[in-house]
Formats: sequence, structure tokens, C-alpha cells
Amino acid sequence: MSIQLVTTVAGLHTESARLLKAKQGTSQGLVPTMGALHEGHAALARTAVENNDVVVASIFVNPLQFGDAADLDRYPRTLDADLALLEEQGVDLAFAPSVEEVYPGGEPLVRITSGRLGEKWEGASRPGHFDGALTVVAKLLHYGMPAAGLPAGSAGTAGGSLPAYRAYFGQKDAQQLALVRRMAADLNFPVEIVGVPTVRADDGLALSSRNRFLSDDERDAALVLSRALRLLEERANAHEPLDLDSALAMVESQPLVELDYFDVVDPGTLEPLAENCRETPFRGEALALIAAKVGPVRLIDNVPLSS
Repeated sequence: MSIQLVTTVAGLHTESARLLKAKQGTSQGLVPTMGALHEGHAALARTAVENNDVVVASIFVNPLQFGDAADLDRYPRTLDADLALLEEQGVDLAFAPSVEEVYPGGEPLVRITSGRLGEKWEGASRPGHFDGALTVVAKLLHYGMPAAGLPAGSAGTAGGSLPAYRAYFGQKDAQQLALVRRMAADLNFPVEIVGVPTVRADDGLALSSRNRFLSDDERDAALVLSRALRLLEERANAHEPLDLDSALAMVESQPLVELDYFDVVDPGTLEPLAENCRETPFRGEALALIAAKVGPVRLIDNVPLSS
């Protein structure tokens, strides 16, 4: 079956309910994206398709999370290619609304606030970014809720129960994933938030829609980010001191890379774990975060650490 494109919330509700009924489905998955899709997004879509009867992928470039209007204008829009990629993964519905559909009254007067968790790392470098991101994710989670399109008193399934609801986010945006999980838990969203591991190119660079803006020399330089993270991962797996300073020196030795931050943090709170990074053998669970500007392109990456 070919993918179906809908551009309104009403259309999304109608068609997702129709598909759930037709398939006698018991689960619905949502894959929120901003388009310019690549193999990392394909992995999200495949995971959702493997675990749900009906899958919706949204394609929406959210103006609220761009601090720079030029950056918003430059963000690639590749709808036809995006639809082809999603269809190849087996996605049922693509929801590609206009800005006016998502924000019918203009910029919302009330927004989700990311709080302390959103003020550090990416939030410190991009003030307001996570408030904008969480606001649109909250709206998308409401739009994609399977019960929203079902008739009153009917769950659309053979057993009469509400369909399971899951939303899929990439681990590459680790801080965003942590924030979405906290938002869903703190505000009682009836959805399971599923993290999907980062997809990398053969050379180790984390896939990103922004990689296309790197020159050949800049792309070569950007590989130092994943190499530094891999070094920490190898030390953690060997139960060795992480020696973050030597990994930091590796990054700073690359002249085309302008480092923003590089640290090891608690996966839930994102607070630094300084005492567990340098001289003592690593134990437990952690997340190594890195962000840098390579030429004109800001890149982020991370790797989970465990012992």
C-alpha cells in the first residue's frame, strides 16, 4: 500500500482512525520529523513499523525552535524525497501541515517550558530552542493520539480497548529525548516514548540533515567528534578511567572544529559526572555529550556509556 499524505489535523484523525479500523489495529506509532530525511529517520520509521499496526510520520519545520531566521530559511525542504523514504519503510500516513495549520493564531502565547533540564548544554547555546521544540512535540503527540480520531464510545479495536500509542525519537538528539520523556511523564501524556540508537555513516559521523552543508575538508574534520566519543566508550567498556581531558585535547587539536561543550553526564538529569570521568575506573551509566561548530555547521553527537 502506498503512503498517504495528509496536511490537516482533521485529515490525520480521520485517516488514522480509518486505518486502525481497517487493520483491526491495536497500536499506533508516531515518528515526528522536520523532513530532510536520511537513514537515521528511516531507522525510526522501520522501528515504528515493526512494532505498530498503524504508523504516522510528521514532516514539519518548526519555526519556534530556530533562533536565527536565516537558519530556518536554509533548512532543507525535500518533501517528495521524504515521502519516498517513508513509503519504502512501510509508513502508512505522512502528516505535513502548514505553519498556519499548527499555529492558526500565529505564534502561541502559551508554550511548554523546558525548565532546568533545557537550560544547559544545547539550551545554553540556543536559548529558547527546547521551549519551541517541546511545544511542537506536545502538539504532535496530541495530533497523533489514536483515540483522537475514533468515534465517541468506540476504540476501533476488536477488544474495545484503546490502541497502544508510541512515539519514536533518535538518541542522537539525546537532550531532546530526555526532555520529551520528562514532559510525557511530568504532564501525563498517554504515550510511550521510544528512543532509537544513533545511525552513523561508515566513517562514524552521526547522520544529520545538516551534514550536507559540510565541505569535504570540514566533513573529515568533523570525524574527530565521533572518534573522541568512541575513545570514551572504549575506556568505559574496559572499566578504565575515562580521562576526559585527553579526549578533549584530541578534539581541540583539529583546527576546523570550534568546540562548544564536551562532557560526561547523568543520562536522566544531564548533570556532569566529573568525579567519574578522570582518575577513577568508570562504573555505572552515563552519557557523553559533544557539540561543536565545523565550518558554518553546528553538529551534536553523544554516546551512552555503561560498565
